[in-house]
Amino acid sequence: MLRITELKLPIHHPEEALATAIRDRLRVTPRDLVRYTIARRAHDARDKMDIQFVYSVDVTLRNEAPVLARCRRDRHVNPTPDTGYRFVAKAPADYAGPRPVVVGAGPCGLFAGLMLAQMGFRPIILDRGKVVRERTKDTWGLWRRSELNPESNVQFGEGGAGTFSDGKLWSQIKDPRHLGRKVLTEFVKAGAPAEILTEAHPHIGTFRLVTMVESMRATVEALGGEYRFEHRVEDIEVETAPDGSRRLRTLSFQTGETMAVGPVVLAVGHSARDTFHMLHDRGVFLEAKPFSIGVRIEHPQSWIDRARFGPCAGHPDLGAAAYSLSHHCANERTVYSFCMCPGGTVVAATSEPGRVATNGMSQYSRNERNANSGIVVGIDPARDYPGHPLAGIALQRHWEERAYVVGGGDYSAPAQKLGDFLAGRPSTALGSVIPSYRPGVKLTDLAECLPEFVVTAMREALVAFGREIPGYDHPDAVLTGVETRTSSPVRITRGEDFQSLNTAGLYPAGEGAGYAGGILSAAVDGIKVAEAVARDLLAMGQAKVAVARA
Repeated sequence: MLRITELKLPIHHPEEALATAIRDRLRVTPRDLVRYTIARRAHDARDKMDIQFVYSVDVTLRNEAPVLARCRRDRHVNPTPDTGYRFVAKAPADYAGPRPVVVGAGPCGLFAGLMLAQMGFRPIILDRGKVVRERTKDTWGLWRRSELNPESNVQFGEGGAGTFSDGKLWSQIKDPRHLGRKVLTEFVKAGAPAEILTEAHPHIGTFRLVTMVESMRATVEALGGEYRFEHRVEDIEVETAPDGSRRLRTLSFQTGETMAVGPVVLAVGHSARDTFHMLHDRGVFLEAKPFSIGVRIEHPQSWIDRARFGPCAGHPDLGAAAYSLSHHCANERTVYSFCMCPGGTVVAATSEPGRVATNGMSQYSRNERNANSGIVVGIDPARDYPGHPLAGIALQRHWEERAYVVGGGDYSAPAQKLGDFLAGRPSTALGSVIPSYRPGVKLTDLAECLPEFVVTAMREALVAFGREIPGYDHPDAVLTGVETRTSSPVRITRGEDFQSLNTAGLYPAGEGAGYAGGILSAAVDGIKVAEAVARDLLAMGQAKVAVARA
């Protein structure tokens, strides 16, 4: 089979045009072309008057060899890559070794658990929050009634933070083994639309993610895995050998229970601040890492559609328009759009009382009134919070507390019209853009709840973004603060064996450990860590057999 990439056709092309383009590219007759399947579809909207679909297709021919030889200089014609997944290990049928433990049931923990279950190791998956349906009720409690459950919210519970997001399923990570394909395939098995396998920028949305997470839990349990919800890891016991080496031995929970453990995958997510503090207190190696701070910006989706797609705005195959923006400022800061949600809403994303944090969310349809995106400023430990690996958490908390106070102390968020923000004056009335954040917003001056360097950089960048997307700097656009949970402020550093640098048996993984950013990359990291755990479990079993025989 051959793969052809970069096949471009007008968005209004008839269905048969793709087959014609394939034959023309390969210089074959209709009889030579047995079949084709679309491997990927994107769109090129750089010229709004001539938007094109860009296809990658897998082609079956009657006689492939001469065509491949004829096209040897065409870099867009190659053998189709093998994207199938092959398990690196399988537990023997009589496996009686330790059951691996996965802490966290977000995308990383979910896929670590799924992979370990598929390999026959019967994992135990722990999560501090609730099952996804109950968690959804608690999350709506904050949005509708300003009632926060610190253990069950946007950040904590089955499905992780990605459940209440746009459900984006693409990433820029290097993936030579096509592990992302394994992730998407499992999602389709769990009920995701098959189009996520071919769209260049697939997404799912919250409602679909809920049912998929439930389906994948059922798969894990059918394979012998076990879930334990409302189990927050409150402490760990580490055994230190005479040579100074350390190994994780026990987990303790807020329920008062303890659990002796073998390998533990730590996939707690970027907001498990209490867990980071506990790990630091127990001597697990952590280091500060960069993250970003800013706000959410909202425009009517129709504005973005027209700016990006011109006369093609509203075309059903294009959907709601997205954007990606970046600007390097005079104060040596970089401002960029983050987690852009077409046709979505801004949501309350705090997990701690007395603090306000925002995020963006979309449903699969992306048909809400507004587009929203984070507009955030990159910060780094050496420059902005030196001296302690957990200083970034303190920085996040400080500005979240300020946002809570400035927002009125009831989980309403501080908000400001873009024109007022640029002019340095508080907003007193909304314009044509209605903010979507619930439980509500309080108009104010966002400079009161952001670092000065962030405000300065954003004021410069928003004007620059208006030159890239006409109308982006419209004075009625709404800014809602604060966006602080862009990524984990710490890294639980691991070695090439995927274990903590100084605590054997602990496998840091995913966003919380600083090794992923987004649903797909977190899930891929979960697969990699699960493979490392499986190899180590088999190696331990073989070592025990060798000792017994000796």
